[in-house]
Amino acid sequence: MQPDPNADPQPKAAVLEARGIVKRFGGVTAVDGISIEVRAGRVTAILGPSGSGKSTLLRCLNFLEVPDEGEVLFGGVPVRARDRDLDGLRSRVGMVFQQFNLFPHLLVWENVALAPRLIRRLTRESARRLALGLLDRVGLSDKADAHPSQLSGGQQQRAAIARALAMEPAALLFDEPTSALDPELTGEVLGVMRTLALEGMTMAVVTHEVAFARAVAHEVVFMDAGQVVERGPPERVIDAPANERTIRFFARQQPLAGGGDRR
Repeated sequence: MQPDPNADPQPKAAVLEARGIVKRFGGVTAVDGISIEVRAGRVTAILGPSGSGKSTLLRCLNFLEVPDEGEVLFGGVPVRARDRDLDGLRSRVGMVFQQFNLFPHLLVWENVALAPRLIRRLTRESARRLALGLLDRVGLSDKADAHPSQLSGGQQQRAAIARALAMEPAALLFDEPTSALDPELTGEVLGVMRTLALEGMTMAVVTHEVAFARAVAHEVVFMDAGQVVERGPPERVIDAPANERTIRFFARQQPLAGGGDRR
């Protein structure tokens, strides 16, 4: 029998940590005093209804949104919005968005190689070799010399994942990465994410893909109205929730498909 991946007698250090994060937009509190940890080599899935603050929380973790209260720690060190190393934080915490945001005038490999050339100061040839290796890793080696417009939505999202990996991030944040895709293309992207999880990539994933979260996540965080309502391993939060709001949410989901085993 394989050991329970959620049984962690020596918890790994938190790569990212939010402590008491509050984010307001005008008179609306989108995130209301949330504290979470994203631990090394673990997958944290953030679920909840639309408008619950999931994406805002994720964006606060790498200061795409500046929290109004609370603090974010990277590697145990508090991050300040005006710190000189804020760009360094963003270079070490990759972000994959709902939209692919590839540069249409660049070839696919050039999109992947751009940040390593500009930020890591790799030569063009070194960056190209890196990009080709990452595109092969996400199953796009045959699309390296295509333009983004020649790719399907799923292929573009996989290219976006390769681009995030090119900076050798300590963690990857995914903000509803399959929301713009049809079911067939969704499977392509989730397959790449599943492989990354098996390889030990530290990930925080905002998603509505309950079956994926159930199969891959080590921890599920369920949010509603800007707060964490329930958290824990997926077999407890998804399969046997204790909070009435969580119970109602998962009762409305489609029957869960088997999705493989977590690490």
